Amino acid sequence: MAIPQSTLRTYASREGFQKSASVVNEAKQMGRQTAFMSHSHRDADLAKGVQGFLQSLGWEVYIDWEDTVMPDKPDRRTATRIQQRIIELDWFFFLATENSMRSRWCPWEIGYADGKKPLDSILILQTKDESGHYYGNEYLQLYRYISASQSGAYRAYGAAQTQNGVLMESMRR
Repeated sequence: MAIPQSTLRTYASREGFQKSASVVNEAKQMGRQTAFMSHSHRDADLAKGVQGFLQSLGWEVYIDWEDTVMPDKPDRRTATRIQQRIIELDWFFFLATENSMRSRWCPWEIGYADGKKPLDSILILQTKDESGHYYGNEYLQLYRYISASQSGAYRAYGAAQTQNGVLMESMRR
């Protein structure tokens, strides 16, 4: 079951979540879970929602536009910094939305992650919009995905798996 975008927007509206760049560095030093968030910048509210959701589970999520080291306009330094963060952080999350499916950067990021990270550390966050439309192309079905179980808990499932997913809270790298 895809995560409703309205649920992510609810997490985004909560107070107390910290920006990611320096927090992720601190979390890494303390042995906490860290993740790179691939998303379209047009989905900033959804990305903040994923960040808030994962922070509620004790994870820290890197969002590139919160990184003060990033240049104002994308260039080679942008690509290098993204590559560095994808490698450094424990997990790679792909936020599947209409905008990320049309993005030029998002497919590049997941392709890079595919070549550099263990496949079980790449997770797709399937979403469903208010009209009930689900997002994700066939190539995203090659990876593990996050979904709500029948109990409402979020779990990671294998590429073709629909049962016995791993609880998000228990996932460790």
